[in-house]
Amino acid sequence: MIHKKADVQSVNIGENTNIWQFAVILKDAVIGANCNINCHTFIENNVIIGNNVTIKAGVYLWSGITVEDNVFIGPNATFVNDTYPRSKQYKKFKGALIKKGASIGANATILGNLTIGEYSMIGAGSVVVKSTPKYSLWVGNPAKQVGYITKDGVTLDMNFRNKKTGDVYFFDKTGELVLMQDN
Repeated sequence: MIHKKADVQSVNIGENTNIWQFAVILKDAVIGANCNINCHTFIENNVIIGNNVTIKAGVYLWSGITVEDNVFIGPNATFVNDTYPRSKQYKKFKGALIKKGASIGANATILGNLTIGEYSMIGAGSVVVKSTPKYSLWVGNPAKQVGYITKDGVTLDMNFRNKKTGDVYFFDKTGELVLMQDN
């Protein structure tokens, strides 16, 4: 569904993707299937968005940004693709790479030319100035890692322990964060 008040110039939009009113999507943007692009968003040329992505209101994605599958981007999250901008000086832009399953909180700022790791979470209002490893939890300005987070959203301290249950997690041989089982 493309709302009649959206300005969608791209034909590279996957099935079952919803684009709401006042969204602007330029012609060279690529958007996957089953996405939800909320109102008052802007997606520039040379932006790639995977499948099952939610982009909330007030998000602008600039040239060079890649968003992989199953990512959530909260309202008014801000992305930068030029660390040292100058008016009328054009160059190849290096936006962020947001890996699969990551979540970006409302009003977070993500600088360009960095990677947000798989399934990691950036807290609301955080300012991310360096790449984050997978399954990591970041908050603050500048953002600092305060723990880990599982695919299912269970938050862990820096020792991979769930403070609510005491359960301990670890990275298995494949690099997945999994619950340690008692034998």
